[in-house]
Amino acid sequence: MNKAYLINQLNDLAANFDLTFDNEVLSKVIDFSQFKVFPKGTTLQSIDDDAVMVGIVLDGLVRCYYIDSNGNDITRGFIGAGKMCMDESIIGYSKYICMWETLEESTLMLCEASKLRELILGSEKLKTIWIELLESALRYKLYRENQFLTENASERYLHFKKMYSHLSKSISQKHIATYLGITPESLSRIKRTIKDD
Repeated sequence: MNKAYLINQLNDLAANFDLTFDNEVLSKVIDFSQFKVFPKGTTLQSIDDDAVMVGIVLDGLVRCYYIDSNGNDITRGFIGAGKMCMDESIIGYSKYICMWETLEESTLMLCEASKLRELILGSEKLKTIWIELLESALRYKLYRENQFLTENASERYLHFKKMYSHLSKSISQKHIATYLGITPESLSRIKRTIKDD
C-alpha cells in the first residue's frame, strides 16, 4: 500500500476520535506495521498465545471474549474502525487473556507492541495521547462494572443499543446476549418487551 495513502487514512481515523498525529510519527508506525485483511470468523489471537502484537481496526468488526470454566464464551467488547484490539500486549501482559475474532471481513494494522511502546514513551505528545486513551479505557471498564452492579438486563440492553448503535445490526444476538450477561432467550424477551412499550 502507498505510504501517503495510509498516512491519510490513519489521520482520518484519528480525527474521528479528536486525535491528531504528526505525519512523521505515522510514517514510523507504518514502517514497523503490517496491514492485513482477515476474513469473517478468523481467530486473531487465542488465550495464552504470546502477547506480541497489537492491532488497530482500520475497517470491519472484531470481538473480544473470555472462555468460562464451562467452555462458554463471554463477550468483553466489540471493536470497530479506529479502535485498538489485542491490547493486552501493549499494557504489559505477556500472554493474551482473551480470544480475538473477526465478526466481519476486517482490515487491521498490526504492530509489535514493544516497538509501539518505545515510540510512545519517546514522545511527550504521544505519552499525553496514550494517557488519554488509557483514561478512556478505564472509564469504559468502570462503566461496565457499574452496569452489572446497578442495572437490570433491560437497562444494559438499552445502553448497549446506544453505545453500539452503528454496529448493533452487524452483531449476532448470541454475542449481544453474552455481552449483557444474559441468555439469547432473555434478550429476545427484553426486545419484545421494549418493542411493546
